[in-house]
Amino acid sequence: MTTASSTAVPVRVRAVDFGVRAMTLRLPFKFGAVTITRCPQVFVRATVDCGAHGSAQGWAAELMVPRWFDKRPQRSQADNVQHLQSALEAAADAYVDDTPAAPFALFARHYPALMARGEARGATALSTGFGQALLDRAVLDALCRCLGLPMQLAFRRNLVGLGDTALAPDLHGWNWNDWLAQIAPATSVQARHTVGMLDLLVGGSDDAAGLPVSLPSVVRRYGHRYFKIKLGGNPAADLARLDAVLAALDAVAPGHRFSLDGNEQYADLPALQELFAGLRALPRMAARPDALLYLEQPLPRDASMAPALAALAPEAPAPLLLDEADGTLGAFVEGRVHGWRGVSSKGCKGLYKAVINRARCDQWNLAPAHAADRCFMSAEDLTCQAGLAVQQDLALAALLGIAHCERNGHHYVDGFGDAPAAEQQAFAAAHPDLYETSADRPRLAIRDGRIELGTLDRPGFAHAAEPDLESLQPLAHAPSLV
Repeated sequence: MTTASSTAVPVRVRAVDFGVRAMTLRLPFKFGAVTITRCPQVFVRATVDCGAHGSAQGWAAELMVPRWFDKRPQRSQADNVQHLQSALEAAADAYVDDTPAAPFALFARHYPALMARGEARGATALSTGFGQALLDRAVLDALCRCLGLPMQLAFRRNLVGLGDTALAPDLHGWNWNDWLAQIAPATSVQARHTVGMLDLLVGGSDDAAGLPVSLPSVVRRYGHRYFKIKLGGNPAADLARLDAVLAALDAVAPGHRFSLDGNEQYADLPALQELFAGLRALPRMAARPDALLYLEQPLPRDASMAPALAALAPEAPAPLLLDEADGTLGAFVEGRVHGWRGVSSKGCKGLYKAVINRARCDQWNLAPAHAADRCFMSAEDLTCQAGLAVQQDLALAALLGIAHCERNGHHYVDGFGDAPAAEQQAFAAAHPDLYETSADRPRLAIRDGRIELGTLDRPGFAHAAEPDLESLQPLAHAPSLV
């Protein structure tokens, strides 16, 4: 049961349309044990009735990345994408023509049954949550269009209806209206560049389109000050690779800050303990220990709540951050008991999950026992693509007050990829601060390491242009596009 804000606006979803588009990467992207070169992107359009405020169509988009939502070796990449497809279809079936409710109440009403259905079908929690994550963004977009308000203002006025809910009993009594009202969304964010496990660390190489390939050429083009470095699960190999990455960064971006991402590759606590010891002993780390921001999801999600982790976590050279293990609304609450202090915001994991976890951080930080117990939220990318996906993800990070966001979609895909030229130009024209155009091809604009967000603050959820729905393939084709 949810006790909604009195200012909330009831909505009713009348129809949901899907389409997919294949995205071809210009560079192979290796994270954890997988390398991807091609991936489907799904687009969602929801037609929403907002009562006296009229009706509108809202949009959302996200890559359907195989081997992240589900890393079980017995599942194929097509299986992974099919589970995401099923989650979208199940969420649409639940939402369409349901009784009118505030957007958050609509999410809360269907969350338990949809999660149970996904589990019964053998899908992971992350795969199952993907459906509502996309639908909720499209519903919010439509609501904001009906009201003529940008997303940030709809949240600040709590028009989405956040309130006490059985899904987050730890927050009962939290003053959502006051907390949301004091939010001051950022107008720009620092872009944290992902250093993949296959990325070149030396040289000044660019590709045929003039886009950077090597790490030094990336820094020269974009001016990054923040970085995210991928790990592979072998302590010795990871420490050697990290030393090489830090050497390259010290040369081209002195004073940089960075996070480490284990992508669930550290199989057990002894291996993780070996990594901790190696990090402390690494001379480049010892010289600047505060440069490391946090260590993201080194353990497999199924091992992340091991009781012994709570004793090991204080040995870490930086706080531990949940990502893949943040599959349910209660995961961060449990993870905090076991030594995790951070949690990621990702559009693919859910809009309301991110806001709830951000509120938890503020609640827990009111009176922490020690400075090391302070909790925090990061913004991480799942190769968010130019257009809807990256814009909504950036707007959410800005709402949550996150100063730097991992951004990698622009590095591994050239601009808007295979989107029709008219669609690309429409987004570039509507958001000239967010995109720069060279050789008649719009690309994400990162200047001095920063992304400007001013044009996202318009009616709707962070976009003033729309995808070309007619150019997309049916959702059923998604498993064949990996």
